[in-house]
Amino acid sequence: MANVEYVLPVSGLRCMSCVARLEKVLHQLPDVATAQVDLMAKQMHLQLENAEALSAVIAAVEAAGFQVVQPLAGTDAQVVIEKPAATPQAAASQTTTIQPTAIQTEAIPSVARQAAAPVDEEPFWPVLLALLLSLPLVLPMLLLPFGLDLMLSPLWQWLLATPVQFWLGARFYRGAFYALKNRSGNMDLLVALGTSAAYGLSLWHWLSAPAGHSAHVALYFESAAVVLSFVLLGKYLEQRAKTQTRSALQALAELQPAQARVWQGDHAGWQLLALVQVVPGMRLQVKPGERIALDGVVLSGRSQVDEALISGESLPLLKDTGATLRSGSLNLDGVLEYQASSALHDSQLQQLIRQVEQAQLQKAPVQQWVDRIAAVFVPVVLLIALLTLLGHGFYSGDWAVAILNAVAVLVIACPCALGLATPAALVVGLGQAARHGILLKNAAVLDQASQLQLLAFDKTGTLTQGLPQISARQIFTAQAETELFSIACALQQHSEHPLAKAFRLDASAALPVITGFQVLAGVGVAATLTSHGQRWQLGSAQLVQAAGLTLPADLQSHDGSQVFLLQLDPQPQLVAVFWLQDQIRQDSAAAVQLLQAQGYQLALLSGDNDRTVAQVADALGIADYHSAMTPAAKLEYLQQAQQSGRKVAMVGDGINDAPALAQADLGIALASGTEVAAAVAGIQLLDGDLRKVAAALDIARATRRVIWQNLGWAFGFNLLAIPAAALGYLSPVIAGGAMALSSVLVVSNALRLKHWTPQLALAKG
Repeated sequence: MANVEYVLPVSGLRCMSCVARLEKVLHQLPDVATAQVDLMAKQMHLQLENAEALSAVIAAVEAAGFQVVQPLAGTDAQVVIEKPAATPQAAASQTTTIQPTAIQTEAIPSVARQAAAPVDEEPFWPVLLALLLSLPLVLPMLLLPFGLDLMLSPLWQWLLATPVQFWLGARFYRGAFYALKNRSGNMDLLVALGTSAAYGLSLWHWLSAPAGHSAHVALYFESAAVVLSFVLLGKYLEQRAKTQTRSALQALAELQPAQARVWQGDHAGWQLLALVQVVPGMRLQVKPGERIALDGVVLSGRSQVDEALISGESLPLLKDTGATLRSGSLNLDGVLEYQASSALHDSQLQQLIRQVEQAQLQKAPVQQWVDRIAAVFVPVVLLIALLTLLGHGFYSGDWAVAILNAVAVLVIACPCALGLATPAALVVGLGQAARHGILLKNAAVLDQASQLQLLAFDKTGTLTQGLPQISARQIFTAQAETELFSIACALQQHSEHPLAKAFRLDASAALPVITGFQVLAGVGVAATLTSHGQRWQLGSAQLVQAAGLTLPADLQSHDGSQVFLLQLDPQPQLVAVFWLQDQIRQDSAAAVQLLQAQGYQLALLSGDNDRTVAQVADALGIADYHSAMTPAAKLEYLQQAQQSGRKVAMVGDGINDAPALAQADLGIALASGTEVAAAVAGIQLLDGDLRKVAAALDIARATRRVIWQNLGWAFGFNLLAIPAAALGYLSPVIAGGAMALSSVLVVSNALRLKHWTPQLALAKG
């Protein structure tokens, strides 16, 4: 049975109470496998057991008081991902969309659509109109202490307040109605009850006043109108701030051009096609100053390519025939023709966007108890407001003041800031990390990163380059070193052995011609040099022994793997030996220094021999190192560390690291490694820069710190403001302004994360 996944834009989401209410409705539907609602993006992420259930889901959403937004002409209606239930990961990228014309095409992921069809954008005109209508009501009160009595008649106050209450404030009544219909509470209910009480009390005093005395009764129309104006202003500012929080992710989406220049044959030549029409295998062209549309491999041309915004690589990279290209990269100075290796939805850029979206959608562990508190928050506030009303009313006998104090409690307690505290920080923090080549895959990473004590590193491909290079050579004949090296490179040009790559990397353009190439299984290769007719061999010490030669005693003085070059004609002789060694990455030392400066304990776990591992550990200053470790041994090491009470992270890149990455409290994988390692890790370094291990932990801690700051402000604000309002120290007008300010402060605090940049070296003192 295949599940069908939808991403649908929704309007009407105001706060976390709305999110909880809509998720509750969705989870009660029989064909909904999973449902998550994103307050920041105003989207539903649904997984349905069958596509036929979609209409019932939309009906239930609308019955709950929300609307599924219809797309603009030519945009996607929804994203659909069919995934076999048995292997959901295997088909995560099989994406199609349903457009208004019902034509099936490839998907444009949801982030890319938001620029074309924004959801619930707050217009400013209702805010401006509400403020203009409220100003004549509140201005006389402000001027009264200065001896100016410009108070309007009750009729004019009513005429000014009524449009604000029931026209501009209608959204709050609608939200309150659906909240009560679904037996839940939300911000709209608190605002509607509070302002209606002030408006109704004013109307009662005016209409019940004796004839000729209506101008002297106490009216509170200004309280209701100003509170609604402040709330509308706060929601507008909040929406603008939330839009800024998604700008980092939006910037990633905008890196992918909408069209690509595609070769259509000799008659049509190069034609611009929409990316949804481009399939893997097509020949594409990118000119200087253009962004690379899709991942691919260079077929012809030579150019510098800027990948900074995709991978964080600061310097342009030279790309020529055979080089890989990343979608979203900027072509600088040459024309490149390349073969597309991915469709739009499979491109690295779109995969990155989807992964960041999914991570932002998840709730941090702290959010779980916030949700539990939010579930009872509104009923508790209503109870406090009722007790405030009854307490002040019976104690003082002034029921008008009692109602105003109860109104202040209802208004000040709107839980917007509480609901925005976590998602606002997640959106900014994870988006900023992605812009610097760091993928935090889920919200749980934030807590895991803040508790780490020990970081264990794999060696090969993680601390080292994973590609042996020629580190030394020794010649035993009078022949020129360059000539012998060219012969060695010629012998290795057809070999698939990993050590052969080291010779090919250093080979010159022109190599001697060879014939009769032969692979000597397990020991090396052999071939005949055409120019001289001599037979040559290149390989391990077994070749030397098989030729009846004796190895010089001093050959064991060098570290690394040894490759011997033998000339067999006219007689066997050892002519050269080359030492190959896996070099330490240039960024490894800086990465280790950064982590040690931050107080982490470091360990090196490797399957290599003790001498090689010790050399790397000593060079990097890692005291705790272990050699000849199998994947099971690495796993056991981490388990023992965890049993001793330490929180452990594993940094690796290979398939053999996957068990350790999964066992660790936090797995960190390099994008240059295997897909298996990346799949089980919580953090992925997209450009493979090892220095960004420290940066990834830093942005995770910073994001978590902002979440706690936001929650501290939101809870602290309510803990202080609600009792103050209940005791009569806050008027409804001040309460409305403070409530709006609280939400804006929470989102503004989250926006500070946009200024975060990775520290890639220790500061020089």
